[in-house]
Amino acid sequence: MTNDALIEALRDAEAVKFGEFELAHGGTSDYYVDKYLFETDPRCLSLIAEAFAERVGDDETLAGVALGAVPLVAVTSAETGQPYVIARKQAKEYGTGNRIEGRLSEGDHVVVLEDIATTGKSALDAVEALREAGAVVDRVVVVVDREEGASELLAEHGIELEALLTASDLLADR
Repeated sequence: MTNDALIEALRDAEAVKFGEFELAHGGTSDYYVDKYLFETDPRCLSLIAEAFAERVGDDETLAGVALGAVPLVAVTSAETGQPYVIARKQAKEYGTGNRIEGRLSEGDHVVVLEDIATTGKSALDAVEALREAGAVVDRVVVVVDREEGASELLAEHGIELEALLTASDLLADR
């Protein structure tokens, strides 16, 4: 998988939009990457799974941040044959009440897969929940790094951010 192929797929899926957009963290942007458009597009999912599979180790459990990264971690698990867990933003108030869904054992090495990194807060929250559950986590891999501080925030907590694409890549030929 090349960056150009993924960029083309995201654009073909109309997942990159231009205008004025409010972001989840409260800021605004003149572009928006619509994760729901690329996460529901079979071509995008296939390319992302292939790219993520190239970046995860054979001994790593995969983790996806609910809700956005669940399709990404599921297709990557199918691509690699590796198990995955889902990290919720907070423990659910019914059923098992788990914050981490799936099988996770003390000492498991986990890589967090995420859709888009802006500030890095949701990825950091997931890493902290996984670490509290006994996992060893030092890496987050995202589809798009908006280059707005996520890498720096995660680095402060001993976490490397690896991106398939950056905002600079995505916006280069605009």
